[in-house]
Amino acid sequence: MSEGFKSLGELFKSNPAFSRLREIVKSNDIVEDFDKVFPDLTKVVTAVKVEKKILKLKVENPAWRSELKFRETEIVEKINKYFKEERVNHIRFIS
Repeated sequence: MSEGFKSLGELFKSNPAFSRLREIVKSNDIVEDFDKVFPDLTKVVTAVKVEKKILKLKVENPAWRSELKFRETEIVEKINKYFKEERVNHIRFIS
């Protein structure tokens, strides 16, 4: 491409005006790919949304919530490793 022109992808990645939109897309990626990262949890956990690096997970019952709270650090690390950057630093479990 000519030096004066940029593709939409380049603009999206580099233009500061799109920073909020980039964060929304990254958050949505976590929700969409949660089942790929944790296929063994698909029957008991649903990723709801990410706000300010806090992942909200809907958990089927209190027993699973306790187990997952115990494994929270491991879950956060695995998500960040999957996306190769820090996208989540805390998890909030909801019913």
